Amino acid sequence: MSKPSIQRRDLMREQLAQQAAKLMAEDGITDHALAKRKAARQLGASDTQHLPSNQEVDDALHSYRFLYQHDSHPDILYQLREEALAAMHLLADFNPYLVGSVLSGTADENSDINLMLFSDDAKAVLLFLLKHNLDFEDGEWKVRVGGHEENVPSYTLTGESGAQTHIIVLPENARHSGSRHPETHANIAAVETLLADSANN
Repeated sequence: MSKPSIQRRDLMREQLAQQAAKLMAEDGITDHALAKRKAARQLGASDTQHLPSNQEVDDALHSYRFLYQHDSHPDILYQLREEALAAMHLLADFNPYLVGSVLSGTADENSDINLMLFSDDAKAVLLFLLKHNLDFEDGEWKVRVGGHEENVPSYTLTGESGAQTHIIVLPENARHSGSRHPETHANIAAVETLLADSANN
């Protein structure tokens, strides 16, 4: 493969990431795959096999929000993180971790709050939610645990602000699997630090 074609491909990949980020920022699209497919269609590259990674789109989204939404976005993100922290304190018995766009900083007012809880008792979280008279929808979520896929319980709560908190419940051994990284998984203390840092800036 000649060098110019590699450079062209990388440029298209970069343009796709930027266009997908713009769609997510302006149109409220929260699904990376949908945003990338739509961006590819808009740029006439719908047959490309070289779509950007989710991380590349997130990097472009950070840049877009910094450039064009720097007045409104920090407040929205702060409120979502505050709401996430309140839910984490409520669910502290289950060692909650914040993951996804509210942690990474790419979330907007259309984004869900995503929490991971840990319990070997599949019904413990369900009974907790019922005991506290919380309105929720329950279901299942397919995740990879210990090298294989399995269905785990999931619950969706809607807060007073209208933001949805999506919860999945993983077995305890998943918490000690070594796959919890600070940049992608934040416990209560880490989210408190994020909020404190934001308030001081």
